[in-house]
This record gives sequence, C-alpha cells and structure tokens, in this order.
Amino acid sequence: MGCEEDYPRKQHQQQYTNRSSKLKILLLLIFSNLFTIYILTTTPSLNFFNFSHYTSHHNLPLNWDIHTNTNTTSDDYLLLQKQLNTTQSLLAASEAHISQLQQQLISTNSLLETLLSELGRFHNDDSISSIDERMLTDELKLAILPHKLPLGYSPRMGSDSVHPPVGAGCLRFKDELNQYMKYNVGGECPVDDVFAQRLMLKGCEPLPRRRCHPKSPVGYVEPTPFPASLWTTPPDNSIIWDPYSCKNYRCLVERENQKGYFDCKDCFNLQGREKTRWLFDNGGLDYGIDEILRIKPAGTIRIGFDIGGGTGTFAARMRERNVTIITSSMNLDGPFNSFIASRGLISMHISVSQRLPFFENTLDIVHSMHVLSNWIPDAMLEFTLYDIYRVLRPGGLFWLDRFFCLGSQLNATYVPMFNRIGFKKLRWNAGMKFDRGAEKNEWYFSALLEKPMI
Repeated sequence: MGCEEDYPRKQHQQQYTNRSSKLKILLLLIFSNLFTIYILTTTPSLNFFNFSHYTSHHNLPLNWDIHTNTNTTSDDYLLLQKQLNTTQSLLAASEAHISQLQQQLISTNSLLETLLSELGRFHNDDSISSIDERMLTDELKLAILPHKLPLGYSPRMGSDSVHPPVGAGCLRFKDELNQYMKYNVGGECPVDDVFAQRLMLKGCEPLPRRRCHPKSPVGYVEPTPFPASLWTTPPDNSIIWDPYSCKNYRCLVERENQKGYFDCKDCFNLQGREKTRWLFDNGGLDYGIDEILRIKPAGTIRIGFDIGGGTGTFAARMRERNVTIITSSMNLDGPFNSFIASRGLISMHISVSQRLPFFENTLDIVHSMHVLSNWIPDAMLEFTLYDIYRVLRPGGLFWLDRFFCLGSQLNATYVPMFNRIGFKKLRWNAGMKFDRGAEKNEWYFSALLEKPMI
C-alpha cells in the first residue's frame, strides 16, 4: 500500500531539497518558453516566411473594381481574383493553425502548472516531514531515520547512508509507532503482541526493530525431539499467554466445540481433523499430498511456502515426505507461530499483503488454503498471485486449496484473473458450498497450477 508521505528528513537535507526544488521550477519555466518559441518557428503548416515572400513579389492594385480601372483587362482581373482567393485561403489556414497553436499553448501551460503544483507539494511535504520528525521519540528516530555509513559513500548501494526497512504504511500511524517504541532500552519489551499485530494488519509491515528483550516463559523446558514433535502438543510453559483469551493449550483444543467464530478454531487439536488433512484425494475439491507430489519427478519438490498455514499441519505432512515448507501465519487470538515452531517447523509472522521474502524462480511449490479468497480486494489479490508466480521456479506448482467466492465472481472475476497471470492449469475443481443454503450462491474452487517452462 502506498503512502503519500516520505520519510522525515534532517534539516540540512531539507535545505538541499528546497534549493533543488527552486532550481527545478526555474528550469521548467525556461523549458516552457523555449518550447513555445520552437513551436512557433518550426511548425511546417504555419510558414510565415512563405506568406511574406508571396506578398512581397506581387503588387496588388488598391482599386479592385474592374469598371473603374480602365487599364485592367479581363484576364488581369481574373488573375487578380485568383490571387485574392489564394491569399484568403492562406489567411484562413493561418488563422486555423494559430487557433490550434493557442490550444497547444494552453495545454502546455496546464502541464506546466501541474508540474509546478507537484513540485510545490513535494516542497511542502519536506516541511511537514520536518515538523513530524520533531514529534517522533528519540528511539523511533533511531529506528526509522537514515544513518550515515561509517566508511562513507558505497558504490554498491549508490549512497552514503542507509534507511532501516520499515513499512510505508507505518508513517500514517505516528502516534501508534511512538507507543510501540516506548520501552526501556536494554530492558524487557512490553507484552504488546496484539497491538503490534494490529499495526501490521493496517499496513505497517515490517515494523521497526526494537532494542528490548521479549518476555520469556517461566519454567521453560526443552522442546519435544523431532520427529515426535510433529504431532505433539507442547507444554503450556513454552510460551507467554498474556496476549490470548485462552491461557493454556487445552482451552485452544476445546475451542472447536465452542460457539462463535475463531480463526482456525480446530487447528490446535492435532488428534482431530488435522490428523487426516491432505491424506486423501477425492477427485474434487480435496487434493491429496501424495497425488500432487507424483505429478513431478521424484525428489524435485523439495522446498516451498504455505501462505496462512494455521498451525503448520501442511508443513508437517510435507516434512514427513522430506519436503521443507516454510509457513506464514498470524497470531489471531492464538499462538500460531509459537505452535508451528514447537512442532519443529519454520514459521514466519507476516501478513498476506507483504511481498514474499524469497528471490524469484526459487521455490518448488506454494500452497494456500482458505486465506486467499474473495475477502482480499481484487487488485491486491492479483499482486499476490503475480508474486507467487515470481518466486516459483519454472515448472513449480501453485496449489490453491478451497478458494471461497460467490458464484457471480467465479467466471466474471477470478477465472480471467488467473488467465491473465499465465499459470498452466493441471487441475481445476469447483463446487457449491451448501452449509448456509444454496440461495447464497457460495462456491469453493481448488486448483493445481504450474508455472510454465519457458
């Protein structure tokens, strides 16, 4: 998501920018005048020299009446009349072209005014940034403002300073950022996981780094050894429970029997539905892992990424088959990332809107279940799908698992979107979702897509 503000700048940078803006304005004014002169002197269809040349070589009589000019013959009159018509035609064409030039000048002036307005806006933004900088806490300034490189200019970076990574959306929430960066340096971080995650979901991603220590669980014990850890619920003292409504894993396991909505409410019960996920292929919406892996030569699906993978069961199933899967998850009233790590798997605490942190043409497989659905704005979803295409190697697989949408959206929105991106369809299954009634016209579709081998 873009941000209309730029990073705050120091005072000497602001002065440099002001001088630069004034120089740009002066250059634009000079350019506009030169452009006007160029149009008036070089346009082929308005050649004033030719017109002047014509009039200087023809002496037209002052009295055009043939009856009062006894020396003028009928042939002379016809010639003069022809010359007059030609002259009038040239004048009419000249007037039309002058009008056209006036319209071009108006357009040029309008463009110039727009450019000057934009330069003025940038100039004002620098002033605003300077004011905002004074509103930031010292710790936040250190976290997000540029730092000079100790060894000076770096040809590799093309700069003499470095900007710490921080989401552009963060600059929209300066009060929240100041609150997030309020702590004792070297001390214990506040337990503000919910607050920090809310900032991430607003678009403040990545968050700035902090110089404090996260709170550690009391009585922490070593994790369950692998591979038993894949299907073992960890001890309660392995995490900090402060941010969550449940205060132990038993509460999370039993949440699947409670009324109300919870994100992935049955994911923490490893002996329930999680135990059978992706083991069977029904030829419809549900694909089996073994059937998917058999599509490619043995051993060529090695590494991948699961977007919004809940508690990491997809990665666990793949790990049993010697495939390494990194799982992204959010801690939505549950310690999803901690739970994934306790199973001996790799978790990443990032939202679905962040650019995937992988280089292009590197992953063998990308999977997502439920997370990619019609709740994501169409443009943002298309960016995400192109990003998935980017990180997959040629011949890599994208397993889209139970994408939810309305029947009216399926063929009108999503099929054309996937066609634009250019995946090759290996499997595509759609089915109506009936649990809320057929009149809702709700659908799922699952797909196995391949990045083409070019």
